[in-house]
Amino acid sequence: MGNIWGCLAPWHRSSLPAGLPHCNTPRSLLQINDSLITTYRDHCHNLTRGGSVFDTMSELFGRATGTTRGIGGSMHMYNKAENFYGGNGIVGSGIPNGAGIAFAHKYRMEPNVCVTMYGDGAANQGQKYEALNLAALWELPCIFVCENNHYGMGTAEWRAAKSSQFFTRGDYIPGIKADGMDVLAVKQVTQFAKQYALDKGPIILELDTYRYHGHSMSDPGSTYRTRDEINVMRQSRDPIDRVKKLLLEAGVPPEDIKKTEKDMKKEVDDAIAEAKKAPEPPLTWMWRNVYANPASCTLRDVGGRYVTPVHDSHYKDLQQIA
Repeated sequence: MGNIWGCLAPWHRSSLPAGLPHCNTPRSLLQINDSLITTYRDHCHNLTRGGSVFDTMSELFGRATGTTRGIGGSMHMYNKAENFYGGNGIVGSGIPNGAGIAFAHKYRMEPNVCVTMYGDGAANQGQKYEALNLAALWELPCIFVCENNHYGMGTAEWRAAKSSQFFTRGDYIPGIKADGMDVLAVKQVTQFAKQYALDKGPIILELDTYRYHGHSMSDPGSTYRTRDEINVMRQSRDPIDRVKKLLLEAGVPPEDIKKTEKDMKKEVDDAIAEAKKAPEPPLTWMWRNVYANPASCTLRDVGGRYVTPVHDSHYKDLQQIA
């Protein structure tokens, strides 16, 4: 794993709130027909929206078998068939897009919502408030989710926001704050939020979460907070440990939990090994489907050559790879 540690770091260290993208099937809980758009920490979301460990790892390796066929990379995983709209690399850019997706649900009279996720680092952006305004004005079925891990990159929330009570920042849009490290709390608040969004329009969820490590490989993660703080969070609020405790209290045999953990580790190890052997995408994929209908235009490649882009709806067919 060392050769892609920088790519994996946002995944295994992510502060994705537990329980949000993978609830059950009743109408009041999230379904595949409900849309999801998120930030560049999109790996876990991909797994809950039809993705596999193999295609996720393949994308991190830049392989043609990846989620977006090795073209999108870590920040741009995407699965339209499962209503997963990425993976957006620009901070806050998914917020207005999410409002637009919610508009599409309403326009088509579909009984679905769009879950639009952003971090506390994006909570002060102007485009967020433009999106909130239109969502409220048109009563769009949108759940705006602020994943508050308290440190936008290396900046503590109190240094960047006059008010860090992000669930109250919608003004005319109601908000709820919940423990993003508690899978059952997230499931319950998401159930309420979906029903509210379908009945009355947008709502804001602030999910209080945390990341144990730095924002990226260049961030040691301990220059703007103490190691004691990190250790306390890990020991007292870890979502996986919390679920383990609940399972044990419910009578699940410890050996069953250990077997599940062992099986999951093997699945990941096997996926990594297979992804390393997968083919790279052909260079020609770089300029295919840049435009839906190319007309008298050219693109310059890294070698200085000019090529004519083409549109090919089958370009992701793996059989085309020699």
